[in-house]
Amino acid sequence: MTTPLLSFCIATFNRATYIAQTLDCLVAELADDIEIVVLDGGSKDETESIMRRYAAAFPGIRYVRQATNLGVDRDYDGAVQAARGRYCWLMTDDDILKPGAVAAIRAALLAEPSLVVVNAEVRDSLLGRVYEPSRLKITEDRTFATRELGDLLAVAGELLTFIGSVVIRRDVWLARQREPYYGTLFIHVGVIFQAALPGFAHVVATPWIAIRYGNAMWRPREFEIWMFKWPSLVWSFAAVPDWSKSAVTAREPWRDPFRLMFYRAKGTYWRADFERLLRPRMQRGMARFVAWFVSVLPGSVLNAMVLAYFRRFHPTHGAVISDLLGSCFHHRNWKVARDSRK
Repeated sequence: MTTPLLSFCIATFNRATYIAQTLDCLVAELADDIEIVVLDGGSKDETESIMRRYAAAFPGIRYVRQATNLGVDRDYDGAVQAARGRYCWLMTDDDILKPGAVAAIRAALLAEPSLVVVNAEVRDSLLGRVYEPSRLKITEDRTFATRELGDLLAVAGELLTFIGSVVIRRDVWLARQREPYYGTLFIHVGVIFQAALPGFAHVVATPWIAIRYGNAMWRPREFEIWMFKWPSLVWSFAAVPDWSKSAVTAREPWRDPFRLMFYRAKGTYWRADFERLLRPRMQRGMARFVAWFVSVLPGSVLNAMVLAYFRRFHPTHGAVISDLLGSCFHHRNWKVARDSRK
């Protein structure tokens, strides 16, 4: 059997509403040297029936279903293990590729990099409005030698919170440690930055992926993820210098009261978060008092203030404004909730 050049590796769970749109954009790019591997973590919705229909219609699609959900990190690792391609594109189950994406990445793979990082744009949940035209702050492709792992993190670290940006050589993935990163939600980042890559990395400046914003299944846990899990992972890498880690995230961002107010305004920082996550880490004093105080501030007032600030000074930050408008503290939403109880 001929080894495919590229395997799209998708881990999915309860995405019946979106996965068909993702698959439609991928099957249009299918060729003899491209396959699609979908690992289902035991979906309870219509995902299985949709996937079996697509697998029957397109020989290039393989569907692997697990009895239970083992978590996103294990599922992506399992999808790569099930793949046969020389390279694996860790595609998401609700986003789409823009026309020409596969041709562009195929061209980048001709140079045989260890890793390709694909830029993305951010759209609303219906993929209509563009919130952020480019997640990368570069306008031309960049190449990073194996010794430039820190530079790679500084340039692409923020984008790499999105797993769909990763195209990695399968043998590189399989040769590196993966189990220590189960449960981090960012296994791909652990695989990439745990040690110097065996070859160069190529970062594509053109945004070839459209991210469907506001659809992440981890949204209720975002305070813990961005204040603790993500910085803990980034600062664990001994192979990259501290300056590059600082370019991506502070070591302890939860110490910043303004960040706490932002998450409180979004409705994702509560007294329970303070008690569970902050109190054990903070000594008695003003800093701990401020963290507690923010956790009990009237969320509706803070939401209105932060929303007014972004609308006035950062009106192009559509994703942030969308989060604030979707907060349980936004007056439109608590009125709906109040009326529903009548």
